[in-house]
Amino acid sequence: MKRRSVERQMVCLLMIMAVNLLLACDRQEEELPAVAEMRTVKDDLGREVRLPEKVTRAVSLAPSITEMVFAAGAGDRLVGVTSYCDYPAAAKNIQKVGDTQSPNIEAIIALRPQVIFVSTASQLEAFATALEGQRAAVFVVDISKLDDVPDRLRRLGQIFGTRERADLAAIELEQRVAAVERRPRPERPPRVLLQISEADLFTIGRDSFITELVERAGGKTVTADIPGGYPKLSKETALALDPEVIILSDSSDNRNPNDAMKNSSAVRSGRVYRVNADILSRPGPRLADALEQLATLFSQEPAGN
Repeated sequence: MKRRSVERQMVCLLMIMAVNLLLACDRQEEELPAVAEMRTVKDDLGREVRLPEKVTRAVSLAPSITEMVFAAGAGDRLVGVTSYCDYPAAAKNIQKVGDTQSPNIEAIIALRPQVIFVSTASQLEAFATALEGQRAAVFVVDISKLDDVPDRLRRLGQIFGTRERADLAAIELEQRVAAVERRPRPERPPRVLLQISEADLFTIGRDSFITELVERAGGKTVTADIPGGYPKLSKETALALDPEVIILSDSSDNRNPNDAMKNSSAVRSGRVYRVNADILSRPGPRLADALEQLATLFSQEPAGN
């Protein structure tokens, strides 16, 4: 009797092990598509990234990418976004995985994404090792100029299989940009300073995509020759620049020109304007909104003319 009991226990144990093995195989097949169902695409750093033919689960670690994914017709494929991803409204309902600088790696992996989009090479360096160690594909979308946006929309359409919708979004953006550039312009472009923060006078430099945006809208940035993307100005430098137009990237800590600008031509003539910080700072489809607003502001006459 004792021997038969032991044999029954061994049979039960083997059956449990077999079931667990089958379940493990199922999970592995779910997480790792067959080789024939994979493809290789290049990201903005020229890295070859392996993706499934059909991408159904993605995480975005930048608001600009989230906006582009929605514009490309694949917002419903996003299973995780950052706490800053608040546009379009549907993005607010997607699970948050931390912010752009400190995403929760465990939360991201728990979502089992097929691809994780990051926005810059520096963001890739910060997270790639941890993410790729979990066998998650990481794709870099790095936009440096306005014309990159329609190109990336089309590429997202290829990744998600939503080419028609993405192409329409890209064409709409290109047409709006072209319409702005056909507008009549002042004989001389106004000299513009774009202020990002009031207390510490940060602005845009030579390497910021916003510098190009201002100039394509018909202005001339007074900080275009300063190295870097977002340099901090001294009060002495700000006084010497004497802009004719000040654009405030509108946020709670940036509602007025820095004190160094109180006697500038812009303040004396009343040419100080606020523009939504999100449409200015996110290199995505809403750059067209920013471009149109800037072009309208630059065409206005100074007070007293």
